[in-house]
Amino acid sequence: MFKFNFRIKALLLIILFFICNKNYSLNIDELSDKDLAYFKSYELRLQALQKKVFSQKNDSLTLKYNQEFFDVMDTVLSAERSFLYPFDSLKEITRLYSPDGFFRIINWNIFKNDGSYLYYGFIQTFDKKKKVYEYHQLNNFTENIKNEETFVGSSAKWLGMLYYKIIENDGFYTLLGWAGKNKLTQKKYIDVLYFKKNGDPVFGKDVFKMPRKNPRRIVFEYSADLVMSLKYYDDKKLIVFDHLTPKDTFMEGQYQFYGPDFSFDAFSLHKNKWKYIDDIDVKNFKNKNDNAKRKKHKDEKPIYVPH
Repeated sequence: MFKFNFRIKALLLIILFFICNKNYSLNIDELSDKDLAYFKSYELRLQALQKKVFSQKNDSLTLKYNQEFFDVMDTVLSAERSFLYPFDSLKEITRLYSPDGFFRIINWNIFKNDGSYLYYGFIQTFDKKKKVYEYHQLNNFTENIKNEETFVGSSAKWLGMLYYKIIENDGFYTLLGWAGKNKLTQKKYIDVLYFKKNGDPVFGKDVFKMPRKNPRRIVFEYSADLVMSLKYYDDKKLIVFDHLTPKDTFMEGQYQFYGPDFSFDAFSLHKNKWKYIDDIDVKNFKNKNDNAKRKKHKDEKPIYVPH
């Protein structure tokens, strides 16, 4: 069992890029020198603001600089060809492309001194056939959601989290995400995203087959001090995760006391539905990225990486 300092979590809880989607690569060669210069100038502005956002100890200053960061990001992402620009110097935000290259999620969070988090993001889409580009701000609606498992949202009403994996399915995408909630608990999600005919994103979909439940996404809540594994094994078409239980039976429903019990469950893709499998044997399972190593940058600060 591992414990993580909340300040380390405050450094965005980024998922390192070697465990993210590798199936799609940017075709940055399509950008002209003028395009590159334009996006680079914005990237430098965002770099400077990023340092201010994630170095503050005062919530009001953090939020002030974050709003500036968000506004600049909003401006640059409104440019159609920004979809092709990596913004890879911005180390404290995630940038995930779908395996088919249709969309990108740009995503980050803010840690507050009371132990809670705020989530921000954008979705960019590019339809290669129609040559149509769109982008959407993600508006965190979490505090207004009564039941996260059955909630169906939009970009304007979004269940805030940090995404770290995109799985392409037939007609929808499955997303793995993490969200720190407070000093007591954190959550992981198997979320679902699809796009309407008009291009609008929708979060949450009836694609899970499990007993006595009909969720639109899967939610795991557990102790803020522990690590939970939630991974996708592409070769087996399985999402495998720790089974969570309370320390004692009388603590049932008190999620600050929940953690892995060293058994695993899974969802198996069958006829474009995720079918629940109880108590799966993972002894011979190996994710191709399990032993991947990432080269550290000279001035890089430690970051929390969901497993």
